[in-house]
Amino acid sequence: MYSKISAHFNKETADPRYFQILYLGSFLFYGLCFLGWDGDAIKYIAIFASAIVTQMVFSYFTTKQYSSVKSALITSLGLSLLLKTGTIETAILASVFAISSKFLIRVNHKHLFNPANFGIVAVILLTNDAWVSPGQWGSSVLLWFIVGAGGLMMILKVGRIDTTLTFLGVFGGLLFCRQVLYLGWEYTVWLHMMSNGTLLLFAFFMITDPMTTPNHKHARILWSALLGIVLFVASNFFYIQTAAVWLLFVMSPFTPLFDKYFVAQ
Repeated sequence: MYSKISAHFNKETADPRYFQILYLGSFLFYGLCFLGWDGDAIKYIAIFASAIVTQMVFSYFTTKQYSSVKSALITSLGLSLLLKTGTIETAILASVFAISSKFLIRVNHKHLFNPANFGIVAVILLTNDAWVSPGQWGSSVLLWFIVGAGGLMMILKVGRIDTTLTFLGVFGGLLFCRQVLYLGWEYTVWLHMMSNGTLLLFAFFMITDPMTTPNHKHARILWSALLGIVLFVASNFFYIQTAAVWLLFVMSPFTPLFDKYFVAQ
């Protein structure tokens, strides 16, 4: 009996979703307590409630696996951290779109889009009441450490550290070459941009989703390198500050092609 309980406990604690919930929750706590997000508290409650209900309804008619509520919590945290809306209705709509996409838009037994990313893009395109605010986090070395340390623990459990390191290495390297080496700016300008909370959450949590990234290691490295290059061009030459959100949405449909030509064991 003891061995069975111990095995179940070890299995549960090995679930990387617990790490995601813990650290994404700490970032939301940081925003509420130190960045003045308390005015959006009711919207956050609406996002969580609608996500959980939508997840439970779809699970009832499909998998019957109600433990998947953990995934709904992760999506809710992602929406709460990145999406800004003017009304509660739009926040609920984003949450329903996000969770529904996991069940309705699937290829090869994987959902095609990162749920939070899909929900954000959907309400931006369908309403005039949603946006992403990259500057809401500010930037600091402390934030880099908090997000980086928490994110690293999570992706080590998920097995997607190559995706994050490649993306940050390519994007950060190109940015350093342009800003510091070519333009001669102080390295603190580069550090300021690399310490942006939205960028770090994107790198450590959104693009490491095992269900929406390529299965093969080489494919993930190529995929994340392309993402870093295109993000660098879009943000530095076309000045699209929310480019990361749009690029992930556009590149996600190509994941099945990477899985097809880079066959993983």
